[in-house]
Amino acid sequence: MAIVRAYLRDALVDRGTDVPVGTRVPDPRPARFIRLERVGGARLDLITDRPRIDVHCWGDSEEAATDLAGLARALLLAMPGWRGVAAYDVAEVGGPNTLPDPESEQPRVAFAVEVSLRGARLAP
Repeated sequence: MAIVRAYLRDALVDRGTDVPVGTRVPDPRPARFIRLERVGGARLDLITDRPRIDVHCWGDSEEAATDLAGLARALLLAMPGWRGVAAYDVAEVGGPNTLPDPESEQPRVAFAVEVSLRGARLAP
């Protein structure tokens, strides 16, 4: 999950979109941010983990949340090959949908991906 977070954060900044990307809702809550949550997935073999990640994008309007989700979606689907073979496949498993935050009523758009990640050998 740290690889996906680092990639998305760097890719957003490279495109002039400096928003927090993490696994928790920031405190204090900014107008725009992205939360990544591993909701499943499985190890495919000895070296491949394939987490399913829900991507939640908040904005100060539904349009802003939709735009942020669209950018995050495009960037994540372009991730294969980043850092060599650390991430070598991304598949969308749930397209974008509006999902207003029940606590804050802040606009939110969510989608889901599965990312094939190459694991690291354990040190002897």
